Amino acid sequence: MEAPEYREFFRRVTGFPPFPYQQRLGTGPWPSVLEIPTGLGKTASVVVAWLWKRLHADAGTPRRLVYCLPMRVLVEQTAEAARGWCDAAAAEFTDRGGSSPTVHTLMGGSVEVGWRGEPEADAILVGTQDMLLSRALMRGYGMSRYQWTVDFALLHNDSLWAYDEVQLMGPALGTSAQLEAFRQAFGTAHPTRSLWMSATLQPEWLGTVDFAQQASSLTSVGIRDDDRDAAGERLRAGKRLIRSGVSLEGASKSAVGDYLSGLADEVLERHLAGSQTLVILNRVDRAQELFSAVRKKAPEMDVLLLHARFRAAERQALEERLRTGPQAGPGRIVVATQAVEAGIDITSATLFTELAPWSSMVQRFGRCNRYGEVTGGATVVWIDLKQEGKDAAPYEASDFQASRAILEGGLDDVGPGSLPPVSTERPLTQVLRRRDVLDLFDTEPDLSGFDIDISPFIRDPGSPQVQVFWRTVDVRPPADEPRPARDELCTVSMGQIRAYLGRNDAPPGWVWDPLGERWEKKRAKDALIPGTTLLLDAARGGYDPGIGFDAGSRSAVEALPPEDADPQDSANDDASVRVGSFVPLSDHLQRARRVARELVQRLEERAENAASVVTAAGWHDIGKAHPAFQAAMLDAAPEDAGDLAGTLWAKSPGAGRPRYRMEGDPPEPRPYFRHELASMLAWLAHGKPERKGDIDLVAFLILAHHGKIRMGLRALPNERMPSDERLVARGVWDGDELPGAEVDGTKLPPTTLRLDLMRMGRGEMGPSWIERTQRLLDTSGPFHLAWLETLVRIADWRASAEEDSDAS
Repeated sequence: MEAPEYREFFRRVTGFPPFPYQQRLGTGPWPSVLEIPTGLGKTASVVVAWLWKRLHADAGTPRRLVYCLPMRVLVEQTAEAARGWCDAAAAEFTDRGGSSPTVHTLMGGSVEVGWRGEPEADAILVGTQDMLLSRALMRGYGMSRYQWTVDFALLHNDSLWAYDEVQLMGPALGTSAQLEAFRQAFGTAHPTRSLWMSATLQPEWLGTVDFAQQASSLTSVGIRDDDRDAAGERLRAGKRLIRSGVSLEGASKSAVGDYLSGLADEVLERHLAGSQTLVILNRVDRAQELFSAVRKKAPEMDVLLLHARFRAAERQALEERLRTGPQAGPGRIVVATQAVEAGIDITSATLFTELAPWSSMVQRFGRCNRYGEVTGGATVVWIDLKQEGKDAAPYEASDFQASRAILEGGLDDVGPGSLPPVSTERPLTQVLRRRDVLDLFDTEPDLSGFDIDISPFIRDPGSPQVQVFWRTVDVRPPADEPRPARDELCTVSMGQIRAYLGRNDAPPGWVWDPLGERWEKKRAKDALIPGTTLLLDAARGGYDPGIGFDAGSRSAVEALPPEDADPQDSANDDASVRVGSFVPLSDHLQRARRVARELVQRLEERAENAASVVTAAGWHDIGKAHPAFQAAMLDAAPEDAGDLAGTLWAKSPGAGRPRYRMEGDPPEPRPYFRHELASMLAWLAHGKPERKGDIDLVAFLILAHHGKIRMGLRALPNERMPSDERLVARGVWDGDELPGAEVDGTKLPPTTLRLDLMRMGRGEMGPSWIERTQRLLDTSGPFHLAWLETLVRIADWRASAEEDSDAS
């Protein structure tokens, strides 16, 4: 990979020649740290280097590039730029017999199956730390709990994590370091590495309890003299620093009102016609009020509001306006929050910024005269905040003191070459520990329906978030109300949603309960877990398309229900059994086994891993021979179907949820029946893998192939119980008879299903299921075990997709 070849590749893909540091990144081994001033193309440097190395099959470059941003605003902008670069490189991938990498955004409500179903394909995943790290902790915000394992596996295996603007990550920075340490300690099926990027990175920030030794010897790429020469005005661009004539004294309504009115006057006074002025405030509510004040004082001015509390539909319209640039006449004023500090290509001739932590101030300065485009320099106006305690939120008052001391210390220019080096300690946050990772591997909620709260590992305690969407609600949302699409969702802080729920007219929110299969009402007093998705009544307000989420707005919200939406999660759902025709069970098992073998060959899995995955795929649905399942299949038979009773079926035509029941007079329902549990019990009774140690591993892979039963076995609260007090779990009763069925060309005898392994301790079947799964977790590690689980699931998806295609 010669430098001249890479230089030309970079130019073809981006339209610009690379800076020297970008060339070093593309032609050398991956570092762990990238220290580059804002405005010098960190995103392009990483994405194009990854494309080049994947194009040349570099052994040290994983298949997936995971680009992690600290803020949600304009994730799409980063993804769009990456798509453009991938498109520009597509022909070269095709010429080498491959496919161009695809780009995907991971955000709440985004249910893209493509990248999840193609682990052997090159892909770029762009998302916020909330969405990406929640998935890396197996508690993915805004997604089906039954898909948590898949994202967890793919993000921890064969992935390069690129963390952008790490000084804004808060607790997530320590979590990223701990996860890197745990991947090294537990092991992965395929190598995964991390790249931390910032203009103000302090290497000691990464020295967490389990990563301290590695952090002391991380390799780094930064700028040199040749970069400074090439950057020219970008690094030498002058930015005159002055102090605003207004300041915020306290947090009372009158003090904030006077401050914002005075600030609006000063912004309009300093704004230069034909240019762009950027005003960055620390809080969404202040930004919304300033936006309204500026529009009221100057109705003819083009004023834009930018923060993270917009729905995707409105946010996309804002992005389009940003890309057009300011008007030639009056210009534009952009009012924003700290959401513009990272991942946004925006510049201004005049910048106003409230006082913030110094690392944030540096990032904000980089949004002024970003490319040296302002002749004669530009102006940065800093606004003092004299606040203490909770009034300083989302920051600490001590952060203000440190930044104020620097700004008042004789600094009169904040161009990249004038900023003083400042070392700050990594803030104390809750640290992810080994035990936490192992506990999170169990995706079952506890008996009260709650999950482990991962928010302290991702965001500061004062900024946990939920997601909301609006639909028309009569008395209660119907049980078949579909899940929200990404364009509907709006991210909201916990404080904002409590303000909405606590209004005098007390509008309720609704949260879907997948076990009870109903919508649960939520009021301000009720517990809410960060990452929760709430349905709000569109008639009760809470959103203004011009300013975003507004807890006090009572104007009806335009609901944006998707045309083709997925149903809500359900512990009882089994939509995968419906295809366009009847599929014999033996055919489906043979197909899944073949697909699994092809998949592990493409991924070049180790022999022992491949054998376990292929065996599990060949057995995964044998439990569908259960009489309760077969009754549900025959229920879907049309009148002219003929005699179907002599064959065991895996799939049937029709729509709607299967009705599982046992024959009798009257028929006895088995509403929570899970065929994968019956499959696992049949495997334990008959399975004979090549290595005896694989028995429990294959059993786990069989049981987990839908993500609905994994680490533990228990009956659901509303499950029907037999009168003789037999053991029951998920519609399977101890003593149920599974008829003889064919697996991989071998006819199994009838099998009596035993649930003794539900009990603690050692029983007739040997160790309990909990003991077996804990031993697997200890020996395989969470990342490796989740990977094998995911491969079996993907093989099943692909086999079912083939059958669906055949039927159509």
